[in-house]
Amino acid sequence: MEYLLFSLLFALLHTAAYSIAGAFILKKSKDVYEGKARIMDYLKDMQDPEESRHVTTWFLPAQLIRGILLSLVLYPILPLLSGTAVIPRAAYLFGMMFVYTHIASAAPCPDNIEGFVYLRRRYFKKSSFIKFQTEMVIYSLLFSIPAAFFLF
Repeated sequence: MEYLLFSLLFALLHTAAYSIAGAFILKKSKDVYEGKARIMDYLKDMQDPEESRHVTTWFLPAQLIRGILLSLVLYPILPLLSGTAVIPRAAYLFGMMFVYTHIASAAPCPDNIEGFVYLRRRYFKKSSFIKFQTEMVIYSLLFSIPAAFFLF
C-alpha cells in the first residue's frame, strides 16, 4: 500500500510540475508549437483545433502514466532514498529527472544529446534549445524539491 501511495503522489507531483513548467514556457514558445512556420513542424500544431483537442484530451492521462512509470523505477531504492537527507535527495531527484528524462534521453529531441546527433539542423536551433532547457530545469526543480520533502 505504501508503494501505491508513493506512485500516486509521484504521478500527481510530476504532472503538476510538468504542467506548470510547460505553461510558463509556452508563452515564450509560440514559434515552437503554433502555426505552419513553427520550428518543430513534426509536433502537433496547437493552432489546429483538431490537433489541439487531441493534445488537450491526452495530456493529463499521458502525464499520469509517465509519472507512474517513473515512480516504479524507484521502488528498489526507496528505502535508501528515505534514509537520505532532504538536500541530497532533492539533488538526486533533480538529476534523475533532468538527466534521465531529458538531456540523456534516447529519444532525439531538439534539446538533448541524441537530438544533437540525429536531428536535422533546422530542428536543433539555439533558441529552441534554450527554451526547452529552461522548461526542463524549471520542471526538475518544481518536481525534485517538493518530492524530496513529501514523498519520503
